[in-house]
Amino acid sequence: MIKNTLHLLTGLSGVATDENPLARRWARRFEVPMILLAIWILIEWYLREKNIYSEIFGQVTDWVIWLFFVFETVLLAALVENKIRYLRSNWMNLFIICAGVPLLWGGGTYAAVLRSLRLLLILPLLLNVTVTVRKVLSRNYLGSVLLVALAFTLMSGLLIAGIDPSIENVWQGIWWAWVTVATVGYGDTVPQSAAGKVFGAVVILFGVGFFSLLTASFSAYFVSRGEIEIEEEEIEEISQLKDIERRIDNMEKTLQRIEQRLNEDRRKEDRSDT
Repeated sequence: MIKNTLHLLTGLSGVATDENPLARRWARRFEVPMILLAIWILIEWYLREKNIYSEIFGQVTDWVIWLFFVFETVLLAALVENKIRYLRSNWMNLFIICAGVPLLWGGGTYAAVLRSLRLLLILPLLLNVTVTVRKVLSRNYLGSVLLVALAFTLMSGLLIAGIDPSIENVWQGIWWAWVTVATVGYGDTVPQSAAGKVFGAVVILFGVGFFSLLTASFSAYFVSRGEIEIEEEEIEEISQLKDIERRIDNMEKTLQRIEQRLNEDRRKEDRSDT
């Protein structure tokens, strides 16, 4: 529900799930190019900000992006049945197409603003990732485990800042606890006292156990997803078999009716002969 609302607000809803199969198929074909386009827009924005970008190449890129939006919007609008709903829920495409015409010929500050607005294309990718993350966290109490790990990390940062004199403040302690729990250990902040080292050993053990649990939870999630897909395929195959059985029964009933009629016709012929 939240994902659909955000998609409507950003004007990047795509093709509705109740549309015809052809439109949904073409919408899926545009997913990968749209992801690549969003990544390229982010790279392009960085290159422009760092002034390491050719203006000629920039003009070509602007034309390619604009033509891609035109092609996608026109094609999907032609394929969907409810065209008004599609255009309303994808108003950002129309905005980029209409407002992007002056951008193609330069535009100065106006063009820069429009290029920055194109970064909104990254938002649907983040929304999709968020939905996937929520599904993962909802299984095997993974969300609760992450909250416990976060609380332990913050508490460890506070404690090490008070235990070890070499750690100057709380923020430095939290940074040390974070890289220690993550089993990274940059080495920029290291406890010097005996108590700090003992406490550090405890935090390291917790980090190893936490990541083992995290790996097991992710493995269980992907295995369960595979099992769900197999069950769905089995259910679909069973429904197909039932449909075949139903058709065979109908054929048998039809053959029986035909046989009965033939027998009746024969009886009538025999009676007429006699």
